[in-house]
This record gives sequence, structure tokens and C-alpha cells, in this order.
Amino acid sequence: MQNRANGSNGSGSDQARRHRPPASGQVSHIRCFFCQDYRDPYGGIKFVASATGAAIETVRAGLKDLGGDPVAGVRRAGGGRKKAEAGDPELPTVLDGLLDDDLRGTDGGDGGGQAATVAGDPMSPRLRWTSKSLVNLSRELGKLGHKASPTLVRRLTLQMGWRLQSNNKSIEKGAQHPDRNEQFRYINRLVAGYLASGDPIVSVDAKKKEKAGAFKNGGTEWRRGGEPVEVFDHDYPSWAEGKAIPYGIYDLADNSGFVSVGDDHDTPAFAVASLETWWTTIGAARYPDARRLLITADSGGSNSARSRACKKHLAAFAERHQITVTLAHYPSGTQCRCLTY
Repeated sequence: MQNRANGSNGSGSDQARRHRPPASGQVSHIRCFFCQDYRDPYGGIKFVASATGAAIETVRAGLKDLGGDPVAGVRRAGGGRKKAEAGDPELPTVLDGLLDDDLRGTDGGDGGGQAATVAGDPMSPRLRWTSKSLVNLSRELGKLGHKASPTLVRRLTLQMGWRLQSNNKSIEKGAQHPDRNEQFRYINRLVAGYLASGDPIVSVDAKKKEKAGAFKNGGTEWRRGGEPVEVFDHDYPSWAEGKAIPYGIYDLADNSGFVSVGDDHDTPAFAVASLETWWTTIGAARYPDARRLLITADSGGSNSARSRACKKHLAAFAERHQITVTLAHYPSGTQCRCLTY
């Protein structure tokens, strides 16, 4: 360690000196070299490092402090490898055609024209996949004589304005009722009045039925490596031990949910029984002074607006608990997202 500190020619002394932070006087010396000798960017940093005995990283840091750019001017303008589209100008156009779902071919059936490029079309000889992945697009471009890697395909698709997008449920079947908007406004006024008076408001809906048994579900959980939960390779209903029918109840004022799970059928009796279970276990205690209850629901399923059985069971529920129940249905075609889990 004595030789390294003195800067002698002992083993490893040069490496220790290069990684040792320069003293204040040495920093001034480096700055002086920068001002006088750093004119040409080619080899200048190495020359200063050799002259001062400092590490190259230290010289770069010093140059940065002085406002210089250690890499400016190293490559002439226009140097380096050219982009793929410069050597193949047709590549972006061909790729855009493969991506365009609306592009229709001119092939009249004799094979003399251009085939359609609609994804998933079993009659299309060019695109026969349902997922336009970067790898599939790269392979298809190669078949057409355009060499392009998946990384290049991604860059070009983004430059041309393509983005990964899910379906947009915006197409409506049939004409809307002229009072559709007023129905929503009426429900909104009801909800505002109940919230102002402190009365309970719940939104109800039955969720997707699930098969009970060793079936695959989405998601992951922490387990020891190589020891996953083994499940069936197929989801046949006949293999199920039963089925679970979740019925969700969302308390708007308390911002809390309640789920009742049935194992038979989604019926009006089950829907009202789930509501009564929530009221007897949670609702009555949470709203001890409530004399009325507002329920919002969609217009289908077990709580359908046309279901007389639902109204019959709700009337019996209101009679048993001496509470006024108001059921407000959203217009047809409206999804009730009262509880998502």
C-alpha cells in the first residue's frame, strides 16, 4: 500500500493511481490541459488522461463540468448504417397494407389479382392468423421479399400511427328511446335525494357464473418453484363439482360491496334473498333509522324490469322489514357495473 500511495512502479500502482480521485491542484492542472490542448475530438480525452495521470472517466467528468461534449463531432453528418426503409422504400407501404383490416383485394377468383388482407379470413393466402403479432408480420414481410425484424416492424408500425387497441363497444342496435336521457336524470335525482337524507342506496347485479372444481383461473400466486397447482386440461361442465353464482350488492353511500354466492340458478327469489341477507347482516345495523331503500339495477336477468316474480319477492321483503323499497331500472342496453372483482 506504501508503493501505491507514492505512485511508484509497484504491482497495480498505475491502476490505483488512475482510480484515485484527483487532488484540487490536479483538477486545476486538468482544466488547464482542457483549455490549451483539447482542440481535436479524436484522441483528445486519452491524451489529457495520459498527461495528467487521471482516469478517462475523470477527464470526461471534468469536460462535462466545463460545458464540453466528449462525443460531439466524432462521426460526420450522415454517417452510420442507414435505416431499412432507405434501402427498401416500399417496406412501410407493404407493412401498412398487411395491417389494414379494411383493405380488400382485387382478386376476382382467378388468382390474377391481389388477395384480401383481412386478418382471420380463411380464404386469404396472405394473412391467416387471428393475432397480428410482430413476429407474424415479420415472417409475412419476408415471404413477400421484404426483410424486416420484429423490432423494425414495431418501429414502423408506431411511426405510421398504428397502436394496440381493444374493441370499442359503441355500436348500438336499434333506435334509442326518446326519453332515455331523462330516465338517467330521474335516477340521478333519486340517488341525490336519498344521499342527502342519509337513506341507503344499493346497486345489484348477478355476475358471471363459475364452475366449481379443479379448473384453471387467471392470475398467479406465490408458491415454491416447480410446484404449481395442478388443474384439469379442459373446462368441461360435466367435470365440475357444481357451479357458483355470485350476486353483488354495492352500497353507494358506504362505498362497500357484498357478494352472495348461490349454487343452483339465478332466479328472482335468489336475487331478493341475497338482498335480504345483506340487509339483515349489514344494512339494518348500518342504517338503523332508515325507513326507505333505493335499489338500482339493469333491465335483465333475475332482477328484470319485466319480472313479476322479482316484484312479488321485493314486496314480501318490504313487508317483513317494514321498509319502503324503490326499484329503479336503468334503460335497456345499459350494463350495471355495481361490483367488479
